[in-house]
Amino acid sequence: MSRTLLFATDLSQDNRAAFARALRLAYAQGAQLDILHVLDPYLPRRVLHDVESAVNEDISATLTDLREDYALEAPSLLIQTVVGAPHVEIVREAHERNASLIIMGMHRKRGQKDLLLGTTVMRVLRSAPCPVVVASYLPTQPWQHILVPIDFSLTARQTLREALIRFPEAKLTLLHAWSLPGERELGSQANFAQWRDHEVERLRRTLDNEIESLMRDLDGVPDVELVLEPGQPCDVLHDYMKRHSPDLVIIGSRGQPQHTSQVTEMLLGEPHCDLMLCRSW
Repeated sequence: MSRTLLFATDLSQDNRAAFARALRLAYAQGAQLDILHVLDPYLPRRVLHDVESAVNEDISATLTDLREDYALEAPSLLIQTVVGAPHVEIVREAHERNASLIIMGMHRKRGQKDLLLGTTVMRVLRSAPCPVVVASYLPTQPWQHILVPIDFSLTARQTLREALIRFPEAKLTLLHAWSLPGERELGSQANFAQWRDHEVERLRRTLDNEIESLMRDLDGVPDVELVLEPGQPCDVLHDYMKRHSPDLVIIGSRGQPQHTSQVTEMLLGEPHCDLMLCRSW
């Protein structure tokens, strides 16, 4: 059975990069691309048909432009419009089509974390049955440098597995933020520094073993680098992204529909690259 990718568009200029990324992913994976636009349910019925026709024409014209701009082949695709609440219809269509991935454009409230809560992007991220890509950068090439923040949780293991399976040819950087008890009080003492170095090395060996255990079951293994940096997860991730400019960050969802992690809010509020959010199981 072939994969189905679901691209949800609001027809804005901000969605152009996500549209191109969806085309590139569908062609590279040999997947069916379903393009979805959700119409306002409060439109008068007498104009709904005309709006639907205009939407289909706009999507078809954009599709032609992007294929020419990026020299992309056309995958097998379907264009569909539905009526309803955008996040509800996107999640419903993903369920019904058994989509392996949802692709969306970045929200327009960048730098305004307080306004993220009610956006369609945030609602879909919390409820989607499959990984969600939020793309905001033009796809001049496939993602080559992918950053995966990791810890010892089930969520991190599943996220890493998704990254290893989906992107076997990419370079993966696995970033772990660590902190030790007593650092502030005893950090200047020589004995503590020696103990800290020993603990960090033990942490590295543990993570290496975790990663190796996941790779044993995979046929193709990408280039993987493990980076350990001290500090709080948001600060470490933010600083690393500014220094190294990855193409994509893949993080896991904790499976709590009404809760969004600080890391997710940071990545959406100040996007330095594309984002993929994966389910924890």
